[in-house]
Parts: sequence; C-alpha cells; structure tokens
Amino acid sequence: MTRNFLLVLLTLVIAHNPVAAQDELVLDEVVAVVGSQIVLASDVDGYVIGLLQQQQIPFSDELWHQALDQLINEKVMVIHAKRDTNLVVSDQQVEQMLDQRIGQMSRRVGGEANLEDMYGQTILELKSDLREEFRDQLLADQFRGMKLRGVKATPTDVEAWFNQFPTDSLPTLPDIVRVSHIVALPKVTDAARTEAREIISAIRDSVIAGASTIEEMAELFSDDPGSAANGGLYEDMGLADVVPEFAAVASRSPVGMFSPIFETQFGLHFLRVNARRGDRIDYNHILIAFDDRKTDPTESITLLETLRDSIVTDNASFDVLAREFSEEELSRSRGGRVTDPSSGERNLYIDALGPLWQATLAPMEPGDISEPTEVELLDGRRAFHIVRLEARVPTHRVNLEQDYSLVENLALQEKQGRVLTEWLERLKESVYIERRGRALTAATE
Repeated sequence: MTRNFLLVLLTLVIAHNPVAAQDELVLDEVVAVVGSQIVLASDVDGYVIGLLQQQQIPFSDELWHQALDQLINEKVMVIHAKRDTNLVVSDQQVEQMLDQRIGQMSRRVGGEANLEDMYGQTILELKSDLREEFRDQLLADQFRGMKLRGVKATPTDVEAWFNQFPTDSLPTLPDIVRVSHIVALPKVTDAARTEAREIISAIRDSVIAGASTIEEMAELFSDDPGSAANGGLYEDMGLADVVPEFAAVASRSPVGMFSPIFETQFGLHFLRVNARRGDRIDYNHILIAFDDRKTDPTESITLLETLRDSIVTDNASFDVLAREFSEEELSRSRGGRVTDPSSGERNLYIDALGPLWQATLAPMEPGDISEPTEVELLDGRRAFHIVRLEARVPTHRVNLEQDYSLVENLALQEKQGRVLTEWLERLKESVYIERRGRALTAATE
C-alpha cells in the first residue's frame, strides 16, 4: 500500500493537494527505474507537496522534475549503501524511527485510532509497510554521513565564500547577546495549592464516575498548552523526556487506569496510560497549574540575592551555583548557559527574548550580573532569575570578524552540497537509471 513514507506523512499534514489539481497528474505511473526499483508519479507528488508546504513556493514543472531527481538520488544512495558491507542498521534503530514517525503522524490526526481509520490498517500493518523503507533511509543516511564527515570548511573556504557577495548586499543582524542565568521559582502558597487540588479533584471525580471523559475535561480545563486541545493526549513519549515526578507515576500506573493526583513543578496532574512499550508510553493527562497570583516570590528573591552576593563579593563560580541551585532544568545542566531551544545556538537575538529579558539586559555591560528580576520561562511559567551578560554584539552588517561561526556554517553547507552533488554523479555511473512516461515526455518538450 505505502510506496514512499513522505507521501504517507505529507498527505496527513496537508488537506489540499495542489499538485493533484494538475490535469496531467497520473498517480500510478512509473516515471523512473533505478536499478531494480521504480519511482512512481505519486512518490514525486508526495515529495512536491512537502516542498510546497515547507517553502511556500508555487508549483511548477521544473519543481516536479527537481523532486524526481532527488528521489532518484536517494535510491542511488540506497543501492550503494547496501553494497557497503561496513554499514549496519539494527532492528532497534528501525523500530525507534518507526515509533517516532508513527507517533508524529498519529498526533497530527488526533490519535492512533484516527490514523488506523484513515488508512484502513492497524498500526502494526502500517509499520510493516514502512519498515524496509525506513531501513533503507537509515542506511542511506549513514552512507551520506560517512562521505560528508570529512568535509571541512577551511579559513580559505570561508573567506572565499563570503567574498563572493557584494558588501551592500549583506544582511544586517540585530543585537546579539550571550547570557547565563540562575532561576528560582516562586513558592506555591497553601491557598494556591488548595485551590488547584479542589479543581483537579472535582475533575477526576467526574471522570471516574463516568460523567465525562478525560479527553473532554482536558479540552475544557487542562493548563497544559501542549495537549489540552488534543484531549490531553501524548503519544510515543519517552519517560526520560518528562520530569522525574511525572515519570515515576507514569512508569507504575496500570494501563487503562487513572492515576492518583500528583504534583510536579508545573502543578497538579492525573493521567491515564493508554499503552506502554518499554520506556515509551502513550497517555492522556490533565494539568491544573498553581495560580501565579497566589505564589510568594519572597524566598526565591532572597535566595537569588544571596547567590549574587556570593558571586560578586566572594568570587563564587556562577556556573557551579547554577548547576546546584537553578530550577530551570534546560540551562541548569549547562551551568546556566541559555541557548536557542531549536538550534542549541548560544548567540541569541535580543529581539526574540521577550520584553522581560530585554528590560533586564538593557542597562547591562558584558560581565555584569543583574539583580533578581522577573522572567517568563519557555514553558510559560513565571519565575525570577539573576542574569550574567557574557557578550553583546550591537546591530551590524554581517562580517567575518564578528560572525565567523555563522559564515563558517553557511560556507560548510555550500561545500557539502557541492561535494555531495559531484559524488552522486560518480555513483550514478554504476547504476541503471531510466526516466520514462511523464518525466520523459516533459523533459523532451
């Protein structure tokens, strides 16, 4: 049933297929043969849909043929990867990738049941259809990575890449900062804890009595922005990916049963584990957060003042104190260093940090440590922190002196692309490739 994983995934994501509206589209036409494998028009269409969605570009015949070339390249890569006896993909790697992608697909359509209904197959049957394709993809990734691992951008490469652009065409970057912080959460008052427990107890009682479902109540009342709209559902979640208190309850809660109410740093929860596969689970949960207006920051601010005094007066290590005392897990493990959560980059655009950060950093010079100030964490929680400004780069036009690492990464990407293209042309010489049907007709017009 499934011919290309991208087609399966992308047809889930996109309700309207702009390619399918083209009169000349033939879904089951063989448009290329690569070795003993075929490429179908529907495979190419699925790939094009992804490009249209991700890059917001218009459909064109040229784009379609570029997508066909890319799929041919992937099959060439797989063929050569299978010839390399040094490359091995374990069943565990394949299953892990399958679980992750099936989880992504399920979340996009509201759960595994909806996914099974959409395709008329069980999850096991879908995985069976995709298993060998995923194995091939992992092999090709290993093969490609082995080639690109040795490609480096030398200083000469970086300078040559940068100098090809006229100075007046280079972009201007906004203010950039590097910062570290130590975070203290305001203490939950008895009033806030009592109020949250009354609310979640009433919700749980209603669910246990069968008056409502956990999905319905999560949509109405849960304070978890990542799952409330989806009925509190998370699928294929690793126990290592949740806070320890949550993992402790989820790991021992019987499948299908509602847990007791328990507390984490986010508030009060209860959950139902729907499925368990080793240390990965599917579950629904409801979170009732503690009311920020009923928390007391006094103790947290006092702690931060004490820590700041130890650093400024007694030369205590900011990094060591951050690892010991900070209550923001992501930066705590890095000695307080703040990074972009999507890229891991330490250079942060100050415009993207939000008004509370901006107000704290505005009067600071590199090396300064702020007084305790309020901050909103990435998960939306209110907290207080002291900030160390490590570096500030004012608004400027991109240049090699200040932005070498950025330019180096771009130059490396360009060099890797060039090496990969040349390598693929050599690989194709020993693989039978035939374009036919729609591709051949369009290419010869």
